[in-house]
Amino acid sequence: MPLKRLIPCLDIDRGRVVKGTRFVDIRDAGDPVELAARYDAEGADELVFLDITASHEDRETIVALARRTADEVFIPFTIGGGIRSVADAQAVLDAGADKVGVNSAALARPELIGELAEVFGSQCVVVAIDARAVPGESRWDVHVAGGRRRVEGREAVAWAVEAAERGAGEILLTSMDRDGTEDGYDLALTAAVAAAVPIPVIASGGVGRLEHLAAGVLEGGADAVLAASIFHYGRHTIAEAKEAMRAAGIDVR
Repeated sequence: MPLKRLIPCLDIDRGRVVKGTRFVDIRDAGDPVELAARYDAEGADELVFLDITASHEDRETIVALARRTADEVFIPFTIGGGIRSVADAQAVLDAGADKVGVNSAALARPELIGELAEVFGSQCVVVAIDARAVPGESRWDVHVAGGRRRVEGREAVAWAVEAAERGAGEILLTSMDRDGTEDGYDLALTAAVAAAVPIPVIASGGVGRLEHLAAGVLEGGADAVLAASIFHYGRHTIAEAKEAMRAAGIDVR
């Protein structure tokens, strides 16, 4: 069984790391490169940077951040937010990123996933899915623009399957209902997507305690677990998180 990965996530707004609850009530969490370097030193397996307002505000991708991070960090990192074309992805990768994340642009034009995979390889393409549960039903609607808009006719599990078929190498799956709540991952959502796709799924949204990380793997079937607040605000270290996962019987890097 492949070793499971632990990935801190850094949401970026105007050059700062921020964290909110259910995509609102945003508060500052620090300088992205300083935090990234700290997580690298602590033993994180990868990093994910998401410019949470890039698509909504039609800003350029965070190429400068990729370049600064590459100068300080030696683990793989993904940059997402505002990437709409092969040229956008090329700029981020040339600046030092290892993978690119796409969300709104891929939903607007799904062919983008295949175009990126053809040029850079599937291993470089992470499709981010922001999902919200439909009350009373076992399905989840897809949202875009930082969770501001539901995508008509797009259900999360079906979209993950299509993304994989089009060439995505990973799915970054965020539960909007759990994001920032510290109540744990939406394990039903994670398990449904993990069972439906042949590519790695990164569980995201809701980690408040270390046992939530293990649950994402053992109950949700995730290949990697992502967290933010528990690391940003110093509640736990990467080492503590990995030790808790090992104690639960999970092989980590």
